Amino acid sequence: MALDTRPKFPSRRTYVVKVRNDAKPDALAGRLDDLVTGRQRAFASGHELLELIATDLQASGDEPQVDSASD
Repeated sequence: MALDTRPKFPSRRTYVVKVRNDAKPDALAGRLDDLVTGRQRAFASGHELLELIATDLQASGDEPQVDSASD
């Protein structure tokens, strides 16, 4: 049996979610910060937040794994 040497939580998928002070459960709004690239993207709903993360995961899915630290 081969062991998976990839880290379970790679640092290239590290984000900070900043929620606006006027956000409510039915009106989630804020900013998603990618800690590795420094890229910041605003979102106006929970659905948009999930789309931003999903898009980023799809874009990085074909990139070679360079993170060797395991968490």
